[in-house]
Amino acid sequence: MSSILLKKDRKTICHARPDPPAKLPLQWNINPILSKRKLSLSGLPQFSLHPAPKKTRDRDEWGKFLNFLRLNNMVAISVVEQYKFYILPPVEASISSPVRVAYQMGNSRDYDSAGSHPAEEHDGSDTIKARGQASNADLCSPSPFLEVSQPEDCACHSTAEQCSRSQNIVKQERFSEKNYVCVDPSYLKTLGQVHSGWIFGGIAELVDNSRDAKATKMDILIDMIKLKKSGKDEPMLSVIDDGQGMDYKDILKMVCFGHKQSNSDDPDRIGRFGVGFKTGAMRLGNDALVLTQTANSRCIAFLSQSLNEGKENVEIPVVCYRRQGQCMEVDTSVQLEAAAKYNLKAIKEFSPFDKYLIGEKAALFSGGTGTQIYIWNLDKWGSNYCLQWCDGLLGSSSFHHGDIFIRSRRIRSRPGQVSVKVPLDYSLRSYLEVIFSVPRMKISVQHSLVRSRPLGNFLTKTVIETGCVLGKHVHLTLGFSQLEWEQANCGIFLYWHGRLIEAYKRVGGMIHTADVGRGVIGVIDVTDLMDDGDGRVWVHNNKQGFQDCESYALLELWLGRKVDEYLDNNFDSLKLDNDNCVYKPDCEWVQCDKCRKWRILPLDFDITLLPAQWFCYMEPFKGLCAAAEQKIEHGIVNVSTKRSGYDNVQEDSLCNDKVDPINLSKATADERWVDCGDLKPRGSKRLKRGPPKDKVQSPHTKRLRK
Repeated sequence: MSSILLKKDRKTICHARPDPPAKLPLQWNINPILSKRKLSLSGLPQFSLHPAPKKTRDRDEWGKFLNFLRLNNMVAISVVEQYKFYILPPVEASISSPVRVAYQMGNSRDYDSAGSHPAEEHDGSDTIKARGQASNADLCSPSPFLEVSQPEDCACHSTAEQCSRSQNIVKQERFSEKNYVCVDPSYLKTLGQVHSGWIFGGIAELVDNSRDAKATKMDILIDMIKLKKSGKDEPMLSVIDDGQGMDYKDILKMVCFGHKQSNSDDPDRIGRFGVGFKTGAMRLGNDALVLTQTANSRCIAFLSQSLNEGKENVEIPVVCYRRQGQCMEVDTSVQLEAAAKYNLKAIKEFSPFDKYLIGEKAALFSGGTGTQIYIWNLDKWGSNYCLQWCDGLLGSSSFHHGDIFIRSRRIRSRPGQVSVKVPLDYSLRSYLEVIFSVPRMKISVQHSLVRSRPLGNFLTKTVIETGCVLGKHVHLTLGFSQLEWEQANCGIFLYWHGRLIEAYKRVGGMIHTADVGRGVIGVIDVTDLMDDGDGRVWVHNNKQGFQDCESYALLELWLGRKVDEYLDNNFDSLKLDNDNCVYKPDCEWVQCDKCRKWRILPLDFDITLLPAQWFCYMEPFKGLCAAAEQKIEHGIVNVSTKRSGYDNVQEDSLCNDKVDPINLSKATADERWVDCGDLKPRGSKRLKRGPPKDKVQSPHTKRLRK
């Protein structure tokens, strides 16, 4: 460990070594020296400096320096970058006495002339790019919390030399005790506005993080907790998963600012922008605590508006422990023990968590790994909360499952949509049913399991269309959904990296007439099309829409053509006279609770016979989890044996006849649709004006004539 050179008025005092060892600046210039009575230093973290003189003169200067501080009760201050060190007056002054040093963030650097923020960007190795030209007074050596990566033309040959920086950008790596970033606390509220249009977008960010962490199960619930300051019971949102967890480096990327966007193209990873947790958490509430555990570490992080109220810069306390079996101790390889105690004290003071509640929540890991996120001071809707929640009834039907709703029950605006019943827009359970195109993770809302619904597997009259847009292959699944028809919905569901980005997007003829295409649903994954190959993606950073770009515009045109062709071939020539015709999906599917793969059920199998937990070895699959997941063949439609009313079907109905699978490439338009009942052409009807001459018109009826 290199020693620190203390200087005053460009004159060397002595070299010193920190205890415990830490990466600190190699040179401290002391200026000014103030009376201790004028400073409030209580509560600041501290460490010790021990003299390490190179010669006799340095040893004597060290003794004189300490004696001056002790006799006059003075504090020597050294400002390095954004940080201030306070060398406290010692109890005993001698040539070998150590001295205590308190430290905190200073305000030596604010903004550059261009208005750029000094902590604006963050690269993949936990570094910050500080903008603004540095003066000659700046030192090359890093602060106790930062490692400075010097430019090639910047060289320091001795501790007495100062580095003249010719570049405007300097990379600075965070060290453990750095709680502050040079950001005004009001910026936390600004982050939440990313999801101002739809609060479920904030929850989706947390779900994405759990999926990226390879979690197999996830619990989302709101329950009550007593806040210390008010003494009242307030709701708290909990998001708990069993993923891989995060170490100290990962959690810093998650809670701190300026994380650089990843350029890696991982098809199984959703997070790319480095802002998901911060924007989601600050939209949901004012305060968020993260408790995460890996195989060999446990970390606690606190992102809070309450803690930072009235401060000039945002403070983000983080505590990291080294995990060895059931034993936990502060990880001094990444932070000083004094800093860990200071951070933990701040967390306990400004959150409802004390050491007992933290221990209770940590026990939920059960010796494994995972992440727990707790958010309180939830966002308000008038005098109530934006979110409304209800607990389900155990053993009851799906209508009584627990759920979290948006209190307003407002429908999101979409071109051409007139439906007033879109549960996906205000029911978290409905949204999570379709959030992933291939769901693998078990998600529970208010302790009730969400039944995932991969849309492409739950359609009837399924047609698979393929094509190329800008030279990239696209794969569209089109079909009819009885549920969406009943709710007067239709449109395309667009997924990116398997995650729903846009729902019920109307294209083609759907845009101009509300009833055209009613019940028709499309599913498409546009990952390749929306990635330009240069690390740039055409998805908004809130992951709730696509940017206006050439790829998206051409995709809309292609989708419009395919949807119009589907409607022409399957609906325009259809002559229905039976209003009670009900359509089942082409195939019924079931998901294994172990391998999470989807299996096709036989057409004549009664789905109500399935147990609550089903595995691949059970009836009717009776196979192994290692077997590949099944898929519907291209161009093939499987038509159910029951078409009308499911169980209440008339004996003479044509829908009771078993129909073999139909090859769409050879079937005619009339063959592609199975008629229900006796179908007769229905002529157009026109309302007759005025009452009839020979009869009195009932006030409750209107006569129609063909």
